[in-house]
Amino acid sequence: MWKYGGQWEEELILLKAIIDKTVLTETTKWGGPVYVYEKKNVIGLGGFKDYFAIWFFNGVFLKDEKKKLINAQEDVTKSLRQWRFKSKEEINEKEILEYIAEAIENEKQGKIIKPSKKEAIISELLEKEMNQNPALKDAFQKFSPYKQYEFLEYIETAKQEKTKLSRIEKVIPMILANVGLNDKYR
Repeated sequence: MWKYGGQWEEELILLKAIIDKTVLTETTKWGGPVYVYEKKNVIGLGGFKDYFAIWFFNGVFLKDEKKKLINAQEDVTKSLRQWRFKSKEEINEKEILEYIAEAIENEKQGKIIKPSKKEAIISELLEKEMNQNPALKDAFQKFSPYKQYEFLEYIETAKQEKTKLSRIEKVIPMILANVGLNDKYR
């Protein structure tokens, strides 16, 4: 369980008892209880230092008429929303069940936010290198788009052209040997 799960044990047991009245199935993911509907994550529970919370994986779609939900990381978290509690007295079973019912309904309707596509990266220096070396171009094209992106990102995140060139020199043997940039970590 979570680092601070122990200090909220009684409160989390109470929340679990409420959630048990729904059609959700309890599983354990990321070290804590997560409740799923047809294998889709709907809500999770956890205890933190100053509060305990229910989070709704697709909470962005909830109407939140009672203004209970917050985005824990503005500009980072797209769909997850938390409902934080600081005491057992704040737990309102009827309201919690209404929010969960709406979350399940949204899940049934398939409301999700698709991850945003990454911007395409173009490396003119690598292009130039590949135009002079057709074997390099062929080898590069054998990589998945994801692995191609890793190489391009690695080269183009360098600020100075000389660094970009040294990175290209470093990756050319890897590309020719069909070794992805981060393969050794996989």
